[in-house]
Amino acid sequence: MKISTMLSYSGGFKEAARQVAEMEKAGLDLVWVAEAYGFDGPSLMGYLAALTETVEIGAAILPIYTRTPTLIAMTAAGIDALSDGRFHLGLGASGPQVIEGFHGVPYTNPLGRTREIIDICRTTWKREAPLTHQGKNYTLPLPAEQGTGLGKALKIIAHPVRSEIPIWVASLGEKNVAMTAELANGWIPILYVPEKANDVWGEPLAQGFAKRDPALGSMQITAGGMLAIGEGEDVLKLRDLQRSMIALYVGGMGAKGKNFYNELAQRYGYEKEAEEIQDLYLAGKKQEAMAAVPAEFCELTTLCGPESYVAERIAAFKEAGVTHLQIHPVPQEGQTAASLIETIKQYTE
Repeated sequence: MKISTMLSYSGGFKEAARQVAEMEKAGLDLVWVAEAYGFDGPSLMGYLAALTETVEIGAAILPIYTRTPTLIAMTAAGIDALSDGRFHLGLGASGPQVIEGFHGVPYTNPLGRTREIIDICRTTWKREAPLTHQGKNYTLPLPAEQGTGLGKALKIIAHPVRSEIPIWVASLGEKNVAMTAELANGWIPILYVPEKANDVWGEPLAQGFAKRDPALGSMQITAGGMLAIGEGEDVLKLRDLQRSMIALYVGGMGAKGKNFYNELAQRYGYEKEAEEIQDLYLAGKKQEAMAAVPAEFCELTTLCGPESYVAERIAAFKEAGVTHLQIHPVPQEGQTAASLIETIKQYTE
């Protein structure tokens, strides 16, 4: 099992990047860079590529609606070249509030688009022939009746460092998870509870694996949570920090009846709580929404407690098939993010 983390933006990006360099020396294997509606991800990943030597750099995620498929392929190839083959392309649909609200693009057919983008990216990197694609969402070159008629099938000019760059997909819904298991090199779930993962996703994963090309190898999974190691109630209380994140996603990420994270909480068995959290959050009662998050949900999506307990949680994630333990380190007195990685490294090997 490898160790991964999400780039933190607290203290500013340059400070966060410096911390990644320190964690790299301690054994960090992969750092993910988010792109919501702040700074663009590729700029930050290019900076990380120059600042680091061995840690792999992943996009988590590049939203599929904000770039053309070929620009996604070019961006991935560019960062992979800057990092000497250390890039992982994470794709995801984001949500209609961001895509339609911030980008002004219709949120349509996310599964079909993702499937076509994966195909276009892999074809682009191989450079076996000029790029052509005939799909429901994308047609390359553009048909004459839709443009000037001057479109020409082209190959990417640059020669990618790798003809196969790992593609990960952030997915939660059953159809999307099945597609991920069929086509992707890796899967990025969120609010992952290892003890309940098979009950929630076992069937769609099996459906996807049944169609999977053996050449892709086994699918990688990155999941975990906040990491804090120590004795006493102070460390255990850190689990409550998870309440704000769960309340935001389950309650506020989407509208009533259109919230993927709320649906996930319900599938975990928190039907009543998920409804209450959303009602409170959408009514502007964020503190009450946080209080309504079940303590069990907070515990199962974090790694907070004595070292022996954290080791047990790591074992649970490993048993569930997680290949990259995703951590958000919260150092206690006398600790650093790097020292926490050194501590848990023995339990991930």
